[in-house]
Amino acid sequence: MLHSHLLYLSSEYVWAYPWHKGGLGEAVRFANDRAGVDAFMDYLDTQPYGPVYLMVDLIEEDFQRITLPHVTGRSGRRLLARRLLQQYRETPYRYVRVQGREAEGRQDDIALLSALTNPALVQPWIEALELLRAPLAGLYSTTLMSPSLVRKLGLADERLLLVTQQSAGLRQSYFLDGQLKFSRLTLAVDRDGAPVDVARETAKTQQFLTSTRLIGRGEVLHTVIVAPEATLDRLEPQCQDGAETAYHFIPMDEAARRTGLDDAPALADTVLLTLLGQQRPATQYALGEARRYFQLWRARLGLFSASAVLATATLVWLGINIWRYTDATSATATMYAEADQFDKRYRAALSTMTPAIDKTANMKAAVTVAQLLVRQGPQPLPFMAQLSTALDKVPQIRLIQLDWKITPPAAPTEAVAGNFLSTASGTPLEPISSLMLGLPVAVPQVLRLEAEIMVPPENYREVVNSMNAFTQELARQPRMVVEIVQQPVDTRSSVKLSGKAGGASGGVESKARFILNLVWQP
Repeated sequence: MLHSHLLYLSSEYVWAYPWHKGGLGEAVRFANDRAGVDAFMDYLDTQPYGPVYLMVDLIEEDFQRITLPHVTGRSGRRLLARRLLQQYRETPYRYVRVQGREAEGRQDDIALLSALTNPALVQPWIEALELLRAPLAGLYSTTLMSPSLVRKLGLADERLLLVTQQSAGLRQSYFLDGQLKFSRLTLAVDRDGAPVDVARETAKTQQFLTSTRLIGRGEVLHTVIVAPEATLDRLEPQCQDGAETAYHFIPMDEAARRTGLDDAPALADTVLLTLLGQQRPATQYALGEARRYFQLWRARLGLFSASAVLATATLVWLGINIWRYTDATSATATMYAEADQFDKRYRAALSTMTPAIDKTANMKAAVTVAQLLVRQGPQPLPFMAQLSTALDKVPQIRLIQLDWKITPPAAPTEAVAGNFLSTASGTPLEPISSLMLGLPVAVPQVLRLEAEIMVPPENYREVVNSMNAFTQELARQPRMVVEIVQQPVDTRSSVKLSGKAGGASGGVESKARFILNLVWQP
């Protein structure tokens, strides 16, 4: 599928070059007639081939420069297609390219139109490829490929005339600022069999370019001639620099070296074909339905590539799974070996101990009790967390003392007011009832809190607001009851409110202290 063929078509012959591993193979020549088409079909039918690239070098190739209103998007493309169809109605092989905009006036687009005006020279070969269902990648022109040769040769003159000798004759292509503007093909020999005078043909081309305003009067036309050394030796005496013409000569072996050819050819055909094989541009002349087999080939190649990627990914995934299975099997065997060692050590340890057999029901009950203690046993830490949350939101409060106690459900609050879990004197406590441990249900918990408000006591409003905010924040906690034992300020209407305010020291004799009882009900 990856063996391509490059075809070079002139008015007399067609050369078929296989393209493999980045180079042209040995060419096979066919006459440009019905017998040659049949011979070509027999030849290609016996060869492994992939995409086919057809390059033409015909004298029946026309170039026109036009200006169009600057229109972008779909409307612009339709305008170009309509103008191209109006210019070349008799041929399906048309080409258009916008080359910039005019510097003055409306700044219209400058477009280059081109077409093969004698499609009968090309159609038999395209029809033969369709009969073979060969993937025709595109139809190309040596003239439209010459900009690639100009870039390879490093030519950067503003007004450049490139002269190359090809199978069809002497090709002269004019470039302005690196863009192709005009091309003409003349015979390499005249009717008498003598070589054509290149200097005279260059003068004719320069006269035409001047008449079409592609080059101004007095401007120098740089003419670059690419030919073998022997031909250049013959042409140099003929081509003398003039007031408006400057000749430059590039040997064919230099052009071949820059293109990537090992051997210098006699004609520029293989140089241009090599550039085509290296770059593989999109088709230049429209082919329409003739490219459908190439599109199918490209889709098939994409499917094959996707299948190869999928197969590679599957093999990688399979290898990873096999490696993981092997690793897991090894780890399982190691774990079984370790478990056997632990069992042996456990049995050896049990053999040295005095047998102590207990009932299963008692062990189950002990586990249940332990779980209940963990789940329902009274703990001060949740209380402390709720208190810390409230203190973070009211930073004016400073704790002085905390007393935490629990109240069994069966006993009144007054009876257990002093039942704390520890005493200051260190006297041993009596056995604790299961109710105190949260069995069978969780017990209420009480936290006695003594704190002060870190604001000036003479600022009674701030003291009251801080106290209210703190108690409200505590009351928001679920199942929490807040009881105010001592207010920081006595706000009863029957009591006289007194104190110092506005003194020199700004302080008072006592702090704004208060006492709260926080009761958590399960």
